[in-house]
Amino acid sequence: MKKLFVLAAALTLSLAAHAETVGEVSTTFKLLSPNDKIVVDVFDDPDVAGVACYLSHAQTGGYKGALGLAEDTSDAAVACRQVGTISFKGKIPVQEEVFNARSSFLFKRVRVVRMVDAKRNTLVYLVYSDKIIEGSPKNSVTAVPVPAGLVIPVK
Repeated sequence: MKKLFVLAAALTLSLAAHAETVGEVSTTFKLLSPNDKIVVDVFDDPDVAGVACYLSHAQTGGYKGALGLAEDTSDAAVACRQVGTISFKGKIPVQEEVFNARSSFLFKRVRVVRMVDAKRNTLVYLVYSDKIIEGSPKNSVTAVPVPAGLVIPVK
């Protein structure tokens, strides 16, 4: 059973894209511990070359934040853009999680899901946070139109 759990955790981590931090701004000053801040990260869509997503999210400071025990708020925004020639590494699902990151010590995650709007030849990206017991309805959406001559290869 333990091996199954470790395998499932490894697969979950390998499915998500990895983000790089672009920058951050402090939102609350704390004298003796890290400030609360808004962090801007960027990740490339793992299955669509030429598309990058910029994700802003809250990061709780204080002593709990410094120790990794704080729960970040559910506030997040996403903006995905074409940053190069768009190409697909193969057929993609109509809906797929392309990024997730921990936002609390155990049970809360920020997730980005890519959806295909085949009728408009557009990739739609949704960011939200979830929690095992109760998620949040706070979300943000962005869209990247695919050039007219390139059809999105859907599974």
